[in-house]
Amino acid sequence: MPERITLYTAKICPFAQRAEIALAEAKAEFKRYEIDLQNKPEWYAPKVNPASKVPAIAYGGPDVPPDQPSPESVKIAESLVLVEFIADLFPSSGILPKDPVKRAQARFFIEGVSSKFIPAWFGFQMRNAPAEDVYKALEYLQSLLPESGFAVGEFSAADIAIAPFLARARVSLLNEIGAFPEGEGKKVYAEITGSKFARFAKYQEDLFNRESFKATFDEAYVTEAFRKRFANLRDSAQ
Repeated sequence: MPERITLYTAKICPFAQRAEIALAEAKAEFKRYEIDLQNKPEWYAPKVNPASKVPAIAYGGPDVPPDQPSPESVKIAESLVLVEFIADLFPSSGILPKDPVKRAQARFFIEGVSSKFIPAWFGFQMRNAPAEDVYKALEYLQSLLPESGFAVGEFSAADIAIAPFLARARVSLLNEIGAFPEGEGKKVYAEITGSKFARFAKYQEDLFNRESFKATFDEAYVTEAFRKRFANLRDSAQ
């Protein structure tokens, strides 16, 4: 039986939501502690994650308040590491496919998310890099999708890896929050949900309808947080 789990997370962070989705898929019992990324507790880096990032998990050890982490618990960080850790703790969750081919395909899809989509999206959102980079990344990922279902058929770590980023991209585009020119967000969203990306759009819809995603994504909170945090991006990009 898995030991005690405390998750350090932040609603705004797509990386952190990966761990939350995995825990929801596993139906795991855990303590959740929200970290204010703009005002992190002084104890967080020395006692939980020296990189001072979320997500992180304190695993095992005595039952203590999350803001008083025990040195007896094991501290683990990095979102994809945590997704696989949770999958190993809860093998019946299906987060990592049992079939080695499907497992390899899931990891290959994740590599595409990490090396192609995330850099392209952050480039467009944060620096007004060409939207074409986002389109190329999504075309590539769309080419990896089966005719129906999730990234490798059944829901897996591959889907956990991308869903939080797609959700925040939608928030950014539909609310015109980013370094890109006013009005460009809705145009890009129309493009990536149009006929050219029909298969990917259906995949995205399936992701957003997944219970583990809905339970871990607060769209109103993220929208307001984005408005505050990225209010000056457009001006700084000009």
